[in-house]
Amino acid sequence: MSRGESATPLGKVRGLGSAGHGGSHWLEERFTSVSLVLLSLWLIFSLIMLPALDRQTMTEWLRSAWAAIPMALLVITAFKHGLDGMKVIVDDYVHEEGSRIGLHFVLTMAAIAGTAVSLFALAKIAFGAPAA
Repeated sequence: MSRGESATPLGKVRGLGSAGHGGSHWLEERFTSVSLVLLSLWLIFSLIMLPALDRQTMTEWLRSAWAAIPMALLVITAFKHGLDGMKVIVDDYVHEEGSRIGLHFVLTMAAIAGTAVSLFALAKIAFGAPAA
């Protein structure tokens, strides 16, 4: 009898099941979901509180640590959550191992690139790059 067959339902969730990673992926998805809800609410309320939504006001707002840090967290969390969701879709619908690995690689590189470009743009604004 294999370890997965002899494990209790709780043991399977803790990582003793056939998948080998248990509930960590499920918990990670829930954590990023809750984080995104909270950060999105912060963004909406912050934008509502601004006197205007023009470029100068937004630039001044993002130069504050109270805006730039949560915005960076929002960017990172959004790309991480999106990557995890896309990987689940690939795992569910792509059955050829080589294609699945290739798609995971492409998705991961796209998420890293998107995160890097977004954080770079945010850093340019936050650290006072001149407006172009």
